[in-house]
Amino acid sequence: MQEPQPTTRPQAVIAGAGPAGLTAAFELLSRTRVKPVVFEATDTIGSISRTVNHNGNRMDIGGHRFFSKSDRVMDWWSERMPGKDPVKEDRTLLKRNRVSRIYYLRKFFDYPVTLSLRTLRNMGLGRTVRAGFGFLKANFHKLPEDSLENFYINRFGRPLYNLFFEDYTEKVWGVHPSKLGADWGSQRVKGLSITAIVKDMFAKKFSRKEDNSKVETSLIESFIYPKFGPGQLWEAVASDVSAAGGDIEMQTAVTAVNVDAASRRVVSVTVRGQDGLEKTVPCDYFISSMPLRDLVAAIRGIEVPAEAARVARELPYRDFITVGLLVDQLAIKNTTKLETYKNRIPDTWIYVQERDVKLGRIQVFNNWSPYMVRDNDSTMWIGLEYFCNEGDWMWEMSDKDFIDMAVRELRHIGIIGENTEIEDSVRIKIQKAYPAYHGTYYQLDAVKDFLNSIGNLYCIGRNGQHRYNNMDHSMLTAMETVDAIASGTSSRDAIWNVNTESDYHETAASGSGSADTPAASAKN
Repeated sequence: MQEPQPTTRPQAVIAGAGPAGLTAAFELLSRTRVKPVVFEATDTIGSISRTVNHNGNRMDIGGHRFFSKSDRVMDWWSERMPGKDPVKEDRTLLKRNRVSRIYYLRKFFDYPVTLSLRTLRNMGLGRTVRAGFGFLKANFHKLPEDSLENFYINRFGRPLYNLFFEDYTEKVWGVHPSKLGADWGSQRVKGLSITAIVKDMFAKKFSRKEDNSKVETSLIESFIYPKFGPGQLWEAVASDVSAAGGDIEMQTAVTAVNVDAASRRVVSVTVRGQDGLEKTVPCDYFISSMPLRDLVAAIRGIEVPAEAARVARELPYRDFITVGLLVDQLAIKNTTKLETYKNRIPDTWIYVQERDVKLGRIQVFNNWSPYMVRDNDSTMWIGLEYFCNEGDWMWEMSDKDFIDMAVRELRHIGIIGENTEIEDSVRIKIQKAYPAYHGTYYQLDAVKDFLNSIGNLYCIGRNGQHRYNNMDHSMLTAMETVDAIASGTSSRDAIWNVNTESDYHETAASGSGSADTPAASAKN
C-alpha cells in the first residue's frame, strides 16, 4: 500500500529579489514542489541589475553585458526573453557590439589595452619602451602574488600597471592595490595578460569566426541585451514567478532568522513590512542573498561563535553613486572605424583614468540600447559612476551639489563642452554595491563554516557570499542551490565554489554589472 502523499507544499523563504533570489524562485517552481516566498527590502526588482526609469530615460545601474560561457545561463536568459512569442513581444534580446575604452591623458585607449599603433602613439615612445622592458622583466622575475598589485605586475609589468591599473583600482576600491587580495584579480581578470591579448589579436586577424569558448571573457566583442535594460528581464522573471504560484513581497525586510537549536535548521524568519509591522513566516528552507554582515547579525535561537560574528560584522563593502545626465551632445566624437548613429562615439562605457577627477566610469545608454532613451535622435543619456563609502563626503553631498560637481568634472576633462545643454539629471546611491577583498574577508571561512552548519540555510549571490560575482555567477549559485535541494544533497561546496574553481575560471561567465579595473571585464 502506498503511503499518502503530503497535502502541503514545502516552503522556501528567499531573501532578496535580485538575480540570485529570482533565479532560485523560478528554478524551485520549475523543478521541485517547493513554494518560494521572496522578500525584497526595497521597492525595486533586480537589485543592482535593475533598470531605473527617470522621466522616460532608462539607466542600467552598473552596466550589465548579457554574456556567459555557461550554456545553462545563456539558455535560461533566452528562454525567459523569447522575442518571437506574441504574448511576450516586448521581451526582445538585442545583439550589441561590445565597445569599451579607457580615457587617459585626454585620449582614448583600447580596452583591454591592445598593442595597436594607436595605443603606442597615444602612449608615446618613452612610455612604450618602458612598458616593453617592464613586461620582459615581469616574465623573468615573478613577484609573490600576495596582493592585487603584484598580480597585475606579473601579468603586465610595472609600467603598464602604473599607467592603467594602480590609480583606477584605488579610485574604485578606496584602497591601494598593494592592500587588496590577489584572488580578486584571479577571479575577475582570470587569464587576461599581455600574452592573452597578443594571442587574441592574432586569432582575430587570421580567424574568420570568433569562438567565444576560446576567448578570454574580457576580450569578448559582442553580447545580448534586453531591449529596455537588465531590469526588464528580472521584472519578467518576477512576473513569471508570481504567475506560477510563488509569492513576492516588496518593501519587506528579513529582520530575524529563527533557528531551532536542536535540529540546527531555520524554522522561520521574521520580516518587517512597509507599515513597520513584523510577522513570522515558517519555512522549510531559507535561501539568503542578504549581505553576510546582515545575515549573521539576524540569526536567533543559536549562539553565533564570537569569531564568526566579528568577521561578519567587519566585512568591508564599497558603495556606489551614479548620476544620470541628459545632454544635447557630447564634445567627444567618433574617431573609430565603426559606423555609428549620427557619428556618435560607439562606447557602451568609458573607463576614466584621469587622475584629476573622481569620476570612475561613463556609461552611454544610447549605445546599450536606443530604446533606453526617450529621444534617441536628439539627446545623449549618460551615466557617471562614482565609488565611495557610505557616510563619506561624496555620500553626504546634496544631490544638487553632487550633480554640479559631476558636470564640472565632465567639462574639465573635455567630455562635454561649456555650452553643452544639460536637459535633465538624477542622482542614485547604491549601498553595499561591491563586496571588498580586504580586512576580514580573509577570515571568511569562519563565517562560512558556521552558516554551513545550519542544515537548510543556503547563501547565494554577490552579497550573499561576499564575492564579487558577475550576474551569471550569482545565477549559478542559485541554480546549484536548487540542485542541492532537489537531490537532497547536504554539501554546500558546489554553491560556494561557483567562480572559484579552475574550471569556472576557464569556462564560466561574464554577464555582469561591476566596477572593474580596466583589465577586468564587467558591472556585473
